Amino acid sequence: MTKTINITLKIWRQKGPEAKGRLETANAANISTDMSFLEMLDVVNEKLTVDGKEPIAFESDCREGICGSCGCVVNGEAHGPEKGTSLCQLHMRHFNDGDTIVIEPWRARAFPIIKDLIVDRAALDDLIRAGGYISVNTGSAPDANTLPVPQRDAELAFDAAACIGCGACIAACPNASAMLFVGAKVSHMALLPQGRPEAAKRALSMVGKMDDLAFGNCSNHKECEAVCPKEISITNIARLNREYIKAGFGSAEK
Repeated sequence: MTKTINITLKIWRQKGPEAKGRLETANAANISTDMSFLEMLDVVNEKLTVDGKEPIAFESDCREGICGSCGCVVNGEAHGPEKGTSLCQLHMRHFNDGDTIVIEPWRARAFPIIKDLIVDRAALDDLIRAGGYISVNTGSAPDANTLPVPQRDAELAFDAAACIGCGACIAACPNASAMLFVGAKVSHMALLPQGRPEAAKRALSMVGKMDDLAFGNCSNHKECEAVCPKEISITNIARLNREYIKAGFGSAEK
């Protein structure tokens, strides 16, 4: 038999970027513990609509833990209390009957609030445009396994490539740093031979753009690693720092 719970929500409501926001209380009654967190919000929004009130604005797309658009802060934790889980994959069985749940948007200068729980994460796209890609002309596609890649490097690159760009690392960091995001992108390509020709340019450009966009710097609190739904390691930040330092020496020699 499906268990149901009754919970109280304290949800951040804000009409727009310049409007003053506030926490507003809403009741979620008879919520199935089999529901995901976003399905619970859907039920709450249906009730608000029936009552003639404005529904809660929140973002979602795939609801499969792939796109990263669903993120917000639940009881002070990005994506909620479950480790290695995006918000859309968090289920209500992890909460208890009578709980009060506080839901807020990402808090970072680079992520201005659009409405309620939705923030503008275009800054992450700007970081990718600054260098998170490979653009060298290589001619026709080489045959498979033409370029040997050590298994350890391939696995580390794959782990870094798992980043879904949700922004949880930035929201959790006390400095609103994007170092884990940038570190994952730089590591992914720096570990593979296809990414090496542009490695120095990529590191310098992405770090420079990160500063331009008002992201903070890393101070090794490890909050980013703790909340990442793909459990990306801060060793990628160390690799980013090494790539940046090497790139700096290279540019100085020129």
